[in-house]
Amino acid sequence: MGLRVRKSIRICKGVSVNFGKTGASISFGTKGLRQTIHTSGRMTTSIGIPGTGISYVKTYNTRSRMLNTYQAQVKSNQAYENLIEVERYNETINNLRNIHKYCDEYIDWKSILDAKEPFSPGQIGPKQARALEELESYKPSFFERMIHGDRRKELEEAVERARREDLEDYENWETLHILAKQVLAGDTEAYLNVIYEMNPLNDLVEYGSDFEFGADNADEMEVEFTVNTDIVPKYSLSLTKTGKVSRKELTKTAYYDLVQDYVSSCTIRVARDIFALLPVKKVYVHAVEKRLDTQTGYMQDVTVLSVLFTREILEKLNFGLIDPSDALNNFRHNMIFLKTAGFQPVDRIS
Repeated sequence: MGLRVRKSIRICKGVSVNFGKTGASISFGTKGLRQTIHTSGRMTTSIGIPGTGISYVKTYNTRSRMLNTYQAQVKSNQAYENLIEVERYNETINNLRNIHKYCDEYIDWKSILDAKEPFSPGQIGPKQARALEELESYKPSFFERMIHGDRRKELEEAVERARREDLEDYENWETLHILAKQVLAGDTEAYLNVIYEMNPLNDLVEYGSDFEFGADNADEMEVEFTVNTDIVPKYSLSLTKTGKVSRKELTKTAYYDLVQDYVSSCTIRVARDIFALLPVKKVYVHAVEKRLDTQTGYMQDVTVLSVLFTREILEKLNFGLIDPSDALNNFRHNMIFLKTAGFQPVDRIS
């Protein structure tokens, strides 16, 4: 028979430390209810009714429980990351199909032209007048000067600063007044200056690039831009019942349908921004794509969509509900679109 070594040290009433060959443990509790925790991580709970012989013993490993909790947490975090990944994908698809829903605020050039000058040249401006009034009313008592110091120099500097701000306000008013007069007179050079200064399509750089503008008369504006089909996913993402991400390649029909909506939505948005910015009646929008010319071996710009938008019709559309590709049927446009091959080269509307 092997020798069994066991020693128990009582710490206080109901609590003892036990030493054995496999390690140490601590026991605590009262008669009939006892709990032992071993250094191996094993925990034993004993419940017995004295004098009846009825008892209950349960043993489990605390390290395993901690490991299970950690694994559950990891799975929970992974499920959350998977959900975020799918939601971001859906947001990308939604954005591609709904670029047309938003546009810049309309500029009321007539109101800008009619706005009165902030003050008459040679007179004191409103900001400087308020600063002078504060300076002139500054009459501190002896105790105020002792506590806060003399603020006269500070107020004099405020007067000069206000004078410069008034001058800047007047110069801005004058610049806008002249520009509004030119725009309302149909000055196409002023149109291009407005576009250059306000950069209306700067928030579309993710969806298109190389925006070019031209105007031959006061009623029309022409815009060309390069589409970026690389941002259109060729796959779909979804969550399985177990919370995992399922990735599937889109069919050619589904992919090109998404490309068509994206390009169509872009053209509508371009037209909306130009109508919001300038008092033109028509906007020609040409979408081009860089494609390889197999005869020369070089990339070249190919027009894949050309649309003539009219303000009267465009402003009547319900942008929140239209399908961007179907909406182009409201306007004269050139588009050859194949369900399994996408956009084909077309001539530009002129």
